[in-house]
Amino acid sequence: MEGFFSLLFAAVVGFGHAFEADHLVAVGNIVTKRDRLKLALKDGIFWGLGHSSTIFLIGIVMIIGKATWLNGYFHYFEAIVGLMLILLGIVRLYQYFSSTERPRQLLDSKDNHHLAYGVGLIHGLAGSGVMILLVMTEIQGSFNSMLYLLIFGLGSVLGMLVAAGIFSLPFSKKMTDNKGLQLVLVLLSSLLCIFYGAYVLIENLF
Repeated sequence: MEGFFSLLFAAVVGFGHAFEADHLVAVGNIVTKRDRLKLALKDGIFWGLGHSSTIFLIGIVMIIGKATWLNGYFHYFEAIVGLMLILLGIVRLYQYFSSTERPRQLLDSKDNHHLAYGVGLIHGLAGSGVMILLVMTEIQGSFNSMLYLLIFGLGSVLGMLVAAGIFSLPFSKKMTDNKGLQLVLVLLSSLLCIFYGAYVLIENLF
């Protein structure tokens, strides 16, 4: 029974982890390209899978391979996330302003979710440090530790699915017919990405 509650706790923590500020500004920016809820939800799922992949991989290296020397590099990983957020915001602005003739075709990006998965992978770098160190100190045994990280990852997938769905609502087809509103929302999400990314980058390098 105690093991069950530990795994349930891992899922709850993973779900909440998806709602951290840097995750939300990134996924909020990604779903500005979508005008269908289904595609935004899939972005959330792919972000979660990317995020979980990195955490699980680093978990294998640190927990099973005993590579605790990685501890000193996690602030660089955080800085990489900051740089990614800046680039994400700049690229989204470029895409929006260069798509004035055929905006609808660019919005759905041919149902491609590679960007969401890649952003999730990089976010996993930043989220892995504290989580894995916590697991290493609290969970006994390599198998149990990796199982905890796996359940944590599944919780984060569910959390980002919910977050992506919520953020996509303002970009429904009906709403994006209003070009002025669409411009404001894209500008807001992109500038949030750029400024928050700059904050994360400076905080971890200086």
